[in-house]
Amino acid sequence: MSLGGYAGRVGHVDLTKGTVNYAPIPEDWARKFIGARGLGVRYVLEQGATIDALSPQNALCFMNGPLTGTEASMSGRLALVTKSPLTGTVTDSHMGGWSAARLRWAGFDGIVFTGAAQKPVYAYVANNTVELRDAADLWGKGVHETIATLKERHGEADLSVMAIGPAGENKVRFGAWLNENDRASGRGGTGAVGGSKMLKAVVVKAERVMPRAVNRDAWRDAHRVGLGKIMDEANVTSPKKGGLSVYGTNVLMNVTNTIGALGARNSQETHYDHAELLAGEYVNEHYLIDDPTCHACPVACKKEVEIKDGPYKVKMESVEYEPAWSLGANCGNDDIASVAFMIDRANDWGYDAIEIGQVLSMMMEATQREYVPAGEGITWGDRDRMIEVSRMITFREGLGDRLAEGIDSFANGLGHPELAMTVKGQATPAYDPRGLKGMGLGYATSNRGACHLRGYSPASELGLIGLKTDPLAWEGKGELLKILQDLHAFSDSLDLCKFSAFAEGAEEYAEQYRVMVGLDAFTANDVLLAGERIYNLERYYNNLAGFREGSDTLPQRFLDEPSNSKGSEGEVCELDQMLEEYYRVRGWENGVVPEAKLRELQIV
Repeated sequence: MSLGGYAGRVGHVDLTKGTVNYAPIPEDWARKFIGARGLGVRYVLEQGATIDALSPQNALCFMNGPLTGTEASMSGRLALVTKSPLTGTVTDSHMGGWSAARLRWAGFDGIVFTGAAQKPVYAYVANNTVELRDAADLWGKGVHETIATLKERHGEADLSVMAIGPAGENKVRFGAWLNENDRASGRGGTGAVGGSKMLKAVVVKAERVMPRAVNRDAWRDAHRVGLGKIMDEANVTSPKKGGLSVYGTNVLMNVTNTIGALGARNSQETHYDHAELLAGEYVNEHYLIDDPTCHACPVACKKEVEIKDGPYKVKMESVEYEPAWSLGANCGNDDIASVAFMIDRANDWGYDAIEIGQVLSMMMEATQREYVPAGEGITWGDRDRMIEVSRMITFREGLGDRLAEGIDSFANGLGHPELAMTVKGQATPAYDPRGLKGMGLGYATSNRGACHLRGYSPASELGLIGLKTDPLAWEGKGELLKILQDLHAFSDSLDLCKFSAFAEGAEEYAEQYRVMVGLDAFTANDVLLAGERIYNLERYYNNLAGFREGSDTLPQRFLDEPSNSKGSEGEVCELDQMLEEYYRVRGWENGVVPEAKLRELQIV
């Protein structure tokens, strides 16, 4: 491949045959789809869009990008890309930490797993090779014990472990992969795909060998400019000064609550009276013990906490905003110690800490409305019952076996689909679209089901970036969201942390990519074009998988039940108006990519 910057090596592992082959990324794919997210989708498409997600035919891709493991700030992300068993869409779910960088240092742009092993295995990656090893003794263990065992076996130095827990083994449809105990590839059920393949872990052993840019002199300037933006005290990323650095992601709890955009009790309300007891400010004051960070990240948004007293003793990292909301306000639970404990359980048992809170809150509303027997249900804020039901889901015991199939499946089985706060089968995150209109459009049009990270419009609606928009206005949100979705599709393919976009933009991304791979020219417009191509590739996959006209919807609650909270009182989400604008700027026909657009973007 003539492009520099890449490792030039992808491991293709056939788990059915137990074989490993190596090949570079096809250059045409690298130029079009960049890396990580974009390339992962292209590999998954090769297997066909109509296959069962839990079949051996599905591909499970561990992908990094051309900036992963370099000096680029916040370049420690890895994308897991596959067909989702929860939604039936293509999905990519990213994790931070050090595994991505070590995979690059070990000599790989990615590893693509297909097939299914006859017995549990793990992959050992080192020195440009991938080996499959017996994992029979690890099967059934939690993530924490699995990682500890593998570190003892292979030595802790220069080692990263990505693993699934019992939830993934039992094919809970929102099972996750965990990296270094607490960094999750949470959304979309990637862990269940691992379980279906009998793949317990991926172990990466590699010393730091920092990839070098093709144009080294220009790289120094590009890196300096990007880092300067992140360090700027005017940005939330500023180390030890910006809100993201000081309080972590949970800095958003009080902010979102104040404007009437924090869903509570399964989004029956848009404000939670005790949100301050769940917020980053409270956690930092009472439980913070350390500020660890990921590869090449000066921000240090991770907040290690320890609960030393009471029934929920735990030391973990970290009480992120999304799961703190999902297991807290969303479930009528104001006990942050129990929330931390349950997030740690999610990380050890191996499932999505956002999805689990939504499963539980759906059950709470079903109990409230007497749609389930009282002895089977959960009352609001019943922390111990929440933990018990979560365990039942993990091991598919009793009621948990049905809940493990996902929110939509269970709510439809009750005959009350209106209880499901989902889009395309995946639960909505911590932003109520009656108070943040752009987020409603983002949920509806996300290619991986409800997601705040496809195009993070709250960055604009909450004033986290220079382009400030009114959170209660729907006009212009279609155009705004397209730009943000395309920008994030590109940065996810580099693969940079999403939070870099609070400081850097298309210009900084373009120049770092250009000089890393050795292009004569690559501009901000090229960034957005590549992002548009990747977003349309995902939509094309979903169209082939059966997601056609009318698939971009929201729960009726957001459309019909006005907000009851100060800041957004009386508001609903005007999805139809926003969709009309969005489809126009996308060039789509009611959610379907026309043939002409596919040809224009060189997808077909």
